[in-house]
Amino acid sequence: MKRYLIAGLLVWVPLGVTVMVINLLVGIMDKTLLWLPKAYQPDTLLGFHLPGIGVVMSAVIVIVTGVVVANLFGRKLVQGWELLLARIPLVRSIYSSVKQILETVFSSGQAFRKVLLVEYPRKGLWTLAFQSGTTRGEAQLKTGMDVINVFIPTTPNPTSGFFIMVPRCDVVELEMSVDDGLKMIISAGVVVPDWPQGQLANKPRPQSPPEA
Repeated sequence: MKRYLIAGLLVWVPLGVTVMVINLLVGIMDKTLLWLPKAYQPDTLLGFHLPGIGVVMSAVIVIVTGVVVANLFGRKLVQGWELLLARIPLVRSIYSSVKQILETVFSSGQAFRKVLLVEYPRKGLWTLAFQSGTTRGEAQLKTGMDVINVFIPTTPNPTSGFFIMVPRCDVVELEMSVDDGLKMIISAGVVVPDWPQGQLANKPRPQSPPEA
């Protein structure tokens, strides 16, 4: 009976959570329809509520915005908007931080594309991490080493974590995908990606550098 109960939960719980999350996102996007005048809202025109129209409208708004800001006039508008926001203390900090993170993630080919093993919080203990970039400038100059930026997420909430700079020679790159790495972190190691035993046997084990 216990085996059947667990098998049933493994089917319905993920399905239920997926439906809840999608329903929440669709509900939030449907609120964009409130920007339209009452007479032009789909509920008024159709006479009934049709879920999902807000998703289409949100996508259209994002695409149109991208088209506008891609030309010279649009860039001037964005610059003026950012200058205005820069005069508001709290808003300035939040806006600039979020924009910088998004620009880094979307423009950098290395951002969160590699799953790594690093010895953290001390030698001999290994944890999963993600490469977020490559350190250049003062940090590289003063350490005299090839240092990479590493984000170590926490379990079970990978949106928080620690940022550290690690010498490349102290990092082990994995062939694991980012999705598999996130699953392993969120499940606290319960979900482990499959790895062919033959390949595992042929892989050399990483050696720790000798103690000074």
